[in-house]
Amino acid sequence: MRRKKNIQIPNLELTTAGAKGVAIGKTEEGKTVLVGYAVPGDVVNAQVIKSKKNYYEAKVLDFIKYSSDRLDPECMHFGICGGCKWQNLSYEKQLEYKEKEVYNNIKRIGKIDNFQELTIVPSTDKYFYRNKMEFSFSNARWLTSEEIQSDIDIEDKNALGFHIPQQWNKVLDIKECFLQQEPSNKIRNSIKEFALKHKMEFYDFKEQSGFLRTLMIRSNSKNDLMVLLQFFREDEQNIGKILNYIREEFPEVKTILYAINSKGNDSLYDLDVKIFHGNGFLTEEIEGLKFKIGPKSFFQTNYKQAVKLYEIARDFADLKGDEVVYDLYTGTGTIAQFISRKAKTVVGVEAVPEAINAAKENAEYNNIKNCRFYCGDMKDIFTEEFIHENGHPDIIVTDPPREGMHKNVVETILRIAPQKIVYVSCNSATQARDLELMKEKYEVVKVQAVDMFPQTYHVESVALLKLK
Repeated sequence: MRRKKNIQIPNLELTTAGAKGVAIGKTEEGKTVLVGYAVPGDVVNAQVIKSKKNYYEAKVLDFIKYSSDRLDPECMHFGICGGCKWQNLSYEKQLEYKEKEVYNNIKRIGKIDNFQELTIVPSTDKYFYRNKMEFSFSNARWLTSEEIQSDIDIEDKNALGFHIPQQWNKVLDIKECFLQQEPSNKIRNSIKEFALKHKMEFYDFKEQSGFLRTLMIRSNSKNDLMVLLQFFREDEQNIGKILNYIREEFPEVKTILYAINSKGNDSLYDLDVKIFHGNGFLTEEIEGLKFKIGPKSFFQTNYKQAVKLYEIARDFADLKGDEVVYDLYTGTGTIAQFISRKAKTVVGVEAVPEAINAAKENAEYNNIKNCRFYCGDMKDIFTEEFIHENGHPDIIVTDPPREGMHKNVVETILRIAPQKIVYVSCNSATQARDLELMKEKYEVVKVQAVDMFPQTYHVESVALLKLK
């Protein structure tokens, strides 16, 4: 990678949007330019910050003309936080570019053309749609360029907020966030004020020391709340003090949890989470099914859109009641149980033991008798004995992580050869890659884009494949 510090591109017209929410234009010579925090339709003077063989990455020096699709961002932290990069773009255009990205990826990466392109499903809520937010404490908050250049001695460097993109040891102090409904902002800001008042140490990322480390706020569709704090070290007196404050100040918080984390990272999954108040979980309901959501549970962060996503997956499967369905990457078994009423048997497979335990518990909780869950590596688990025991799948539903399916899993699916595959994805690029690997044996019938994350460039998609 070559760095070009002095290349400026005057009068650059940005014509479309690309991966990760950048706006795209071309130089007079035809070289592609990727510009962050601008929107298609803007005309800008740009400064190149990185140069690659086929494109430049650039930042805006100044705007010559604003796009007619541009909006004023709602959030005061826009442009620094990095979380909602499309707050400055009309929602109609957000949907247009997301839909285009999904279908273009399948055509370009997957080399698949003949499929039905369904209109993207918009989000019910454009803001305040997330049911889970995670914030970090830091004793060295991100300073603005104005603060750095001023002569003022900055005493308060504590922050409770989000990591600056690509600078993990820097945390932006968040005053307001438009992603989770109240009292999320009030809880976060109150906890910070209480900690400062009682002189509690915020985490030091460089020295790996301090007391307060992370805050998670989780909610369900009834706005019951869970709060979890990670502390770097044991301190019984201060832990009790701050947790009791949350309990007394916010009675709507149904359960309060905490963990001691002295590791090099703040991942929760290998920590011993202790219950301070309540039963340690929230309950979510979809079509009469109830799911226990614990601190480590994976559950779609946009509840209303999750219901739509699951409905689409079930509609694509078009179950008649006598099918054997394998649900790969089943997680806590949400999709498996959602479709179980219309299937003969659903077999969920997942590599994470805690997730499988939760799936089994939820199935028992819902009195579902036709779901079975197995923990194991998907490329290894589908032996002849396994298939003989559970039945040959008529349909496979797969919902892998962002990196898509391992090629060995794809090969296993091709070997098993179910009549239909419903592929749910949060990354249409890796989905398209996997579809290309299966296209000799399977026809891609239709694809549905679903907007789960308004104001961001992220988009989900569901593809239906049928055996040729």
